[in-house]
Amino acid sequence: MKGLATFGRLGYLGYYATWMVSMMVVGVGSRWTQAAHPVGSPEIATIDQQIGNVSAPTEKPCCPHAAQASVASASAKAERTGETQPPAPAQAESASDKSASEKKKPEGVWLPLFNGKDLEGWTPKIRGYPLGENYGNTFRVENGVLKVVYEPDKYPKFDNRFGHLFYKEKFSHYRLRVEYRFVGEQCPGGPGWAFRNSGMMIHCQDPKTMTVEQSFPVSIEVQLLGGRGTGTRPTANLCTPGTHVVMDGKLFTPHCTDSRSPTYHGDRWVSVEVEVHGAGVIRHYVEGQLVLEYEKPQLDDGDADAKRLLAAGADRLLHEGYISLQSESHPVEFRKVEIMFLKESSGK
Repeated sequence: MKGLATFGRLGYLGYYATWMVSMMVVGVGSRWTQAAHPVGSPEIATIDQQIGNVSAPTEKPCCPHAAQASVASASAKAERTGETQPPAPAQAESASDKSASEKKKPEGVWLPLFNGKDLEGWTPKIRGYPLGENYGNTFRVENGVLKVVYEPDKYPKFDNRFGHLFYKEKFSHYRLRVEYRFVGEQCPGGPGWAFRNSGMMIHCQDPKTMTVEQSFPVSIEVQLLGGRGTGTRPTANLCTPGTHVVMDGKLFTPHCTDSRSPTYHGDRWVSVEVEVHGAGVIRHYVEGQLVLEYEKPQLDDGDADAKRLLAAGADRLLHEGYISLQSESHPVEFRKVEIMFLKESSGK
């Protein structure tokens, strides 16, 4: 009987404890249920006070030691409890890795550098004017064609305003293809050699390093020429402002040399392509036919502009550079400017 009495008292205490816990749960649930409905401002103030009394966890700066301590603590807990830790998440790709992967260019595919609508991605540099100033709207896009135009009110005389239109990126191993034609009459005051003369410049110096009065960027020029109506005048020749190349195993120092291309008279469209292998082989093609080949483009230490680049730490051999299209006093049009990226090689 004594045991039963004791059991009765214990049972009563257990029942009472269970009843208290139930009331507390019901009270909490009732309070959050009410909070889910619109309430008056006094009730909001009360809830705000209650929430305000709960201190937020203090944030601490992350550091390697704190991370190591956290891992060690978790490992110790796992050993005590027998729990297994989930594998750590893979490290996210770094911004630099992501940037490099995004910059990978497709090889063996022709890609347009000229969008047929405007000069997006291109920046003019005209002698006597700062980089970016397109004096006289010399370079423009009309009817899907990139044009070099000399308006009489802006160009009563050419006045040595040699210009270049630079693309925004540097390139190293690639094929560059343009379709061009000469039209109209040469701007008054243009030099005789500039009649139906333009060019596609490769391995150009950064246009930001050109002086205001500099006529041509240090570069390799694939010279574009049109016939005079009679005689021979090949195109896709080589000119070397501030540079030299190696041809037939020897350093070639003349400023210009002719290709083996036919002469193209009149205002016809001509396709010219240059194949560039960094500081290796460079080849010129006209209408798909190889017309010139050389290698090892390099800075000419006898040229004043090239000397500035060498003094600033530039490599003598030209492994890469910007490309540009010329304005040399005769109106010219480009209806296609395309690039194909190549695998890195010497090209031999």
